[in-house]
Amino acid sequence: MPYEDFVGSLVVNQKVTNLVTFSYICIVNIYNRSTLTAFYQKYADCKQTLEKWYHDVESKIWKKPSDVTRDFNTARAIANNRAIFNINNNDYRLVVEMNYQKGWVFIKFIGTHKQYDAIDAETINHISSKRRKP
Repeated sequence: MPYEDFVGSLVVNQKVTNLVTFSYICIVNIYNRSTLTAFYQKYADCKQTLEKWYHDVESKIWKKPSDVTRDFNTARAIANNRAIFNINNNDYRLVVEMNYQKGWVFIKFIGTHKQYDAIDAETINHISSKRRKP
């Protein structure tokens, strides 16, 4: 995993001591992977593409929307810290919401173009956590 390090020198009691400090960088953490799995079990033609997307995103460092579109030139950044990804040569759409500060990606929607046309990508929260019954 990538990280940046800075090596400097400090004079202490006439000795030179090397200091190593590491800057903390958030690698992306993707929530709701089971949503992708359930989707490609239904639409098997996109399994390889979704697995590749997952592993590619997992290794990214995104601090702003332009980082997303830099790494995925077919992705589109939209309001509410969200992005839309074209999956399987634009057969499917994946909508995610990012918390750039913490490095979190939340899957909000995945579906066919027809399903995507029926939603508002800026507000959809199709994927919700399952709560246990009391």
